[in-house]
Amino acid sequence: MEKRDLFDKNRKPIGEITTGDSYITQEKFIQIVIICFENDKHEFLIQKRTERKNGKWALTGGHVISEEDSVAAMLRETKEELGLELKESEMELIYSKRAYDCFLDMYYVKKEIELSTLQLEKEEVEDVKWASLEEINKMREKGIFLECHYDCLKECMYFLGKIKEEEQKHV
Repeated sequence: MEKRDLFDKNRKPIGEITTGDSYITQEKFIQIVIICFENDKHEFLIQKRTERKNGKWALTGGHVISEEDSVAAMLRETKEELGLELKESEMELIYSKRAYDCFLDMYYVKKEIELSTLQLEKEEVEDVKWASLEEINKMREKGIFLECHYDCLKECMYFLGKIKEEEQKHV
């Protein structure tokens, strides 16, 4: 099990470590990272998780492990799950927020990626594809796209000025 540092409500380390099996209380938080890849066609790279990971489509992301920072975690998760080597300079931190039992850092990359070059981590990722925001919304409505990742994607597009507040509510 990966070890994860625990933080207080102000994102200050509290000197405790947890694993995926540990219960996190309302006073203790972990860190997670998610990345949104967009191509020139305004499509987003999404991945189908294995049944072991709930079998839904989602964005790429994961947990920040103990003694790792958010950027290093995002670079590691992208390499692990997709076999894609990113440079820190390619990523843009769009927002950081506290949500439920975690602190979430949302990254964005505008990049053309040839799907055939990706090396998927077979234990976690079953498939990848490019999809429009509308297609992803339809997948969410069918219950096959992870709801919280859809919300993150909408927020990312809103903060980048790609959708307006009214659109964010309806997309």
